[in-house]
Amino acid sequence: MKNIRILAALLLCACAASCSGRNNKAAATVQRHPVVYMTRDISPAGLDAVYEALGRKAEGKVAVKISTGEPGGNHYLKPALIGDLVRKIGGTIVECNTAYGGGRAATADHLKAAEQHGFTAIAPVDIMDAEGETALPVAGGTHLKENYVGSHFMDYDFVVVLSHFKGHAMGGFGGALKNISIGIASSGGKAWIHTAGKTRTDLWNNLPEQDAFLESMAEAAKAVADHCGERMLYINVMNNLSVDCDCDAHPAAPQMGDIGILASLDPVALDQACVDLVYASDDPGKVHLIERMESRHGIRTIEHAAAIGVGSREYELMDLDEK
Repeated sequence: MKNIRILAALLLCACAASCSGRNNKAAATVQRHPVVYMTRDISPAGLDAVYEALGRKAEGKVAVKISTGEPGGNHYLKPALIGDLVRKIGGTIVECNTAYGGGRAATADHLKAAEQHGFTAIAPVDIMDAEGETALPVAGGTHLKENYVGSHFMDYDFVVVLSHFKGHAMGGFGGALKNISIGIASSGGKAWIHTAGKTRTDLWNNLPEQDAFLESMAEAAKAVADHCGERMLYINVMNNLSVDCDCDAHPAAPQMGDIGILASLDPVALDQACVDLVYASDDPGKVHLIERMESRHGIRTIEHAAAIGVGSREYELMDLDEK
């Protein structure tokens, strides 16, 4: 099925390129699957291109959800890459504290890490659970009935989800779905997701079987997506493709080359497209990232998210580099 999905995406991309002269409004009326836009230009200009292609303007008080990166790591999305877009939309960089200790478990330390990594130089930084958490309902969840997010999350009118797609030690990979679940969850909410709704205080002694954790990420993502509705968009940057997350202070060096920047209004389609591109790559180094994804059953997050209505695994890939 994976090869079929990749082939379908590539055929759709070719079709889109051949029909690029048609009226965009007319094309939208026959669109059957969410569109994922892609450029190989990993630069401020490339980031702006995928944002503009989405056709959804970030307005009002705009949150830009990134990972500030654990001190010691160096694969997080750099301010030099994201700064122009963040300033263009008047965004505030938002994060929540970690649940596992480290250099971002307390608000003061987290803000210091954000400053050291250059984020405070491009925008205000808000640690959203600095003053507590708020519960969002989870509709149709198997493990979670509520999802706990930083209380400041409710202050924002629009959310730009700007994710570094890469591997992850527990989830297999991290992209848009992880960024709106674990990423927007409060410190206690992170423990809640990791333990599939068992506890918000004792993470490591309550870890469930793997699929329950992955499905809980999908359910937490649904709570956030349902809350925001059309006041949200998603961008994944596929560079520094380490098997480890930016939450790792000492991530493994990437063993495959960069792929590009992708964006969509559908987080499931976006993450699926990124996974498909890893498999479709002719880079022999991809085996390491694929092993990380498969050994953690990472695709289960996407499967469950699609099953509970977060988005679609089928998509139309639109190559912005095609002229």
